[in-house]
Amino acid sequence: MTQNRPAIEVDVVMRREPVSGPMSRWQAWRWVLADVLLRHTPEETTALAPDEQHTPQAVEPIDGPSPDGSTHWLFPRFRVALFRDDAEGYFLNLSSPSPCFWVVWRPDEALLVEGEPLAVPQTVTLSYHDAGRWLDAQERVEQVAAPEEAVDWLRTFVDATYQPEPKRRKRPDSFKPLTDRFGQPVRISTEKHGTGPKK
Repeated sequence: MTQNRPAIEVDVVMRREPVSGPMSRWQAWRWVLADVLLRHTPEETTALAPDEQHTPQAVEPIDGPSPDGSTHWLFPRFRVALFRDDAEGYFLNLSSPSPCFWVVWRPDEALLVEGEPLAVPQTVTLSYHDAGRWLDAQERVEQVAAPEEAVDWLRTFVDATYQPEPKRRKRPDSFKPLTDRFGQPVRISTEKHGTGPKK
């Protein structure tokens, strides 16, 4: 069960901001991922029943309202669970210059902000593989740097579970089959083909 797996709870913040430049003629506003905030530690998360609602609430940044009219919406209590069979996906995230959270979000026509669909997060992950699969499925996927506490927690899990596959010995090039420029096998004959008259 997911509830028994290592997990943390996070809040996702989406920002609605004005579009500048020539694109603003067709689209006045756009949604972007603003932040992913740690809400509960692994120990606290284990003791809580999951929240499937993630009811959004309008929030203001700590430094006050945005001068450009941007608005922020917080979606609480997304559970980020870790799976042993995806240890490589977490390892690849940790190996990047800036380990991050990935968030999949979709516009919800039933929830409107000034007549436009609200951007609603669907799921959050720390797995490079998960993010790749969602991008392949044409989902909206954005990333934000993970805080140090989340990175340390993820590294502890990866150190305990990730086993790199042993490198296989590379076959010498002399064993590779010969192919022509079209990739077709080439037949080689050791028979001599003379052009002179037969004796």
